Amino acid sequence: MTVSLQGSFLIAAHHLRDPNFYRSVVLILEHNSQSAMGLVVNRPTGTTIGKALAEHQPINGIDAPVFCGGPVEQNALFVLHNSMTLGKQDQEIAPGLYLAGSEHSFDEVVCRTAPTDTNVQFRLLCGYAGWGAGQLESEMERGDWNVLSTAGSLMLDEDPYGLWELCVRRLNHVTRVLQQDVHNPEWN
Repeated sequence: MTVSLQGSFLIAAHHLRDPNFYRSVVLILEHNSQSAMGLVVNRPTGTTIGKALAEHQPINGIDAPVFCGGPVEQNALFVLHNSMTLGKQDQEIAPGLYLAGSEHSFDEVVCRTAPTDTNVQFRLLCGYAGWGAGQLESEMERGDWNVLSTAGSLMLDEDPYGLWELCVRRLNHVTRVLQQDVHNPEWN
């Protein structure tokens, strides 16, 4: 039986050079013995939410970037948010972090001038990362990914450009592992 990684971050290892996942942080949405699915949460695109959703009015976060959630089905949109009110009807991925599961949730978070909750934060992502049966486990055994239990709001609060480094520091602290890319080998 596979232990589910849902709600955890996959942190790309230093040596992982696949351009889709280089220095990426992936939030696992689903994980079982048959498959795994996640969203890369630290890869903003050059497209703003306002530009991507120009036909919808009004739009919250109009100048915020759309994030590239992964290489699979890049025309699919996902919304991660922290609205506890909407969270009652959406899937809770990690404590305080929800995946919008309906058009109503999407509209409430992204397309209202005044969201129900005043401090709603969200990310709009296109595409996702997916793995077939045993594929993710094989990549983890190879050392391509490290697992870090997530603090749901971490990905919404932090600068996406520094999220990988922050997660690596936390992982190193938790596992008490020394950094692998020492700038001066004499420091070893």
